[in-house]
Amino acid sequence: MSETLLSTTIDEFQAFPYSERCRRVFARGEHLLIGVSPGNSYFSARRITQLVHWGKEFFDTVDIVHADLHVDAQFGAQGYPPDAAARRAAKEIKATRRRIERGAADAGRPGVRTHALSEFTGTEAYRRLHTDVLTALEGDRPFREAAERMARDFLRARLDGAAPAADRLAAGLRYIAAELPFFLDTPALLGVPSSVACYHVELPLTPVLFGRPDGLRAAPDQAYAVVRPADAAADRRAA
Repeated sequence: MSETLLSTTIDEFQAFPYSERCRRVFARGEHLLIGVSPGNSYFSARRITQLVHWGKEFFDTVDIVHADLHVDAQFGAQGYPPDAAARRAAKEIKATRRRIERGAADAGRPGVRTHALSEFTGTEAYRRLHTDVLTALEGDRPFREAAERMARDFLRARLDGAAPAADRLAAGLRYIAAELPFFLDTPALLGVPSSVACYHVELPLTPVLFGRPDGLRAAPDQAYAVVRPADAAADRRAA
């Protein structure tokens, strides 16, 4: 059972730090991480502009990281042939990068950094955190089950509700594993004192990384918050 989300409303967005510890990190206002996934219609250029504008009002620094690893495998898991999956992935990554650049520029807030996930794979911090994720997938049952639920739910929504085959589920897990270092320890990756990773829904892995007393968990200075438009519907959880 996840902890009760704690609500904080600031201008046009409403933020729900996951736990009391997450609330304390959020209140420090040192860093906000906005993670953007290719093909996610939620992250329009306008939405990114709004998030950046809001984030810079409350946080000292803002970084935007977009996924560009294993995107082709995701499309392959959705039924695209390999060549078509590669083309579709390249197209979506390019479009995502353009939306981020336009959205950040339109916010009129200097100092917002943008990154591709692949920029970090050669760093010691990323390699260490990614190894921790892969190890947990092998031996940490609650972590594995939550990660599989994330991958399964994502794929079912794109397979007309059908359960993904084992190879497709494995592709989804690779994509998730590549992103998870930023949910574990953004301060180590970006050199900031503390960080709040935000997304517009609570993810199945949130209670695992931020709510349990043992196993693979987020670093003490890493927080998670659901951040959504203040007038959005009440349901904050992933379908």
